[in-house]
Amino acid sequence: VKRISVREGRLKATLFLPPGPGPFPGLIDLYGSGGGLVEYRASLLASRGFVTLALAYMAFEDLPAMPEVLELGYFEEAVNFLRKQQQVKDTGIGVLGLSKGADLALSMATFLPGIKAAVSISGSGFNSFIPLRGDGFTVPPHPYDLGRMKTSDESGLVDFSDVLDDHRDPATWDCRIPVERSLAKFLFLSGLDDTNWKSDLYCRDAVQRLQQYGREVEFCSYSGAGHLLEPPYLPLCQASIHKVLGVFVHWGGQWREHAKAQEDAWRRIQAFFWQHL
Repeated sequence: VKRISVREGRLKATLFLPPGPGPFPGLIDLYGSGGGLVEYRASLLASRGFVTLALAYMAFEDLPAMPEVLELGYFEEAVNFLRKQQQVKDTGIGVLGLSKGADLALSMATFLPGIKAAVSISGSGFNSFIPLRGDGFTVPPHPYDLGRMKTSDESGLVDFSDVLDDHRDPATWDCRIPVERSLAKFLFLSGLDDTNWKSDLYCRDAVQRLQQYGREVEFCSYSGAGHLLEPPYLPLCQASIHKVLGVFVHWGGQWREHAKAQEDAWRRIQAFFWQHL
């Protein structure tokens, strides 16, 4: 696999190219609100035959740790950059994201042209934590109250699962990503032991909306799996320090079940992108 550092316009990313002339399907890979430029999943996907762009969008180089607003145009630049690579097939781009990256993936598939398939890992169907500004509109963040976070006396770990207002309350619905308008195909993956937030519940909400509109959607929830569903054989991270918030967060997951979920999810993600790209 060939690794190319990308600093074009505003973009801060790394491009991974599979061996051979191609053309290959193109993917954009987004991680969560911990920020940074996370490369290992993109590199692995390239080794499986996808031209993959790992994209940083916060807490990296001069990108702020907690941006006041995220610009949809930045993500559009990434799509345009990937589409003009000669090794990339012109059949449309795929995007996958984890956590905050997952709702950004859904927003890209909804608001940007050229996205054919999107994978949400431990995500939600609403815009979380940071306003997303598009051309002439802004999707506000889902209301939350950090006063509702719980810190364990025993371990000192923080549980965020109750900080968000109820997503079923119509007062929060202007924060929803109108995925039903998208022509992309969707795959939602979540763990039932996600102790960071109620990703399974939030995904089901988005899946129901898509199904009501007759959109094609795949959904898989894993019992015993936590928030950080990673490529297989990476060890379960049950808790770690959140780079942006600076607190120790409990992510959840049971060893055996989480390991099995990661194997299954990895197969599903690749099959999904091969099918639709």
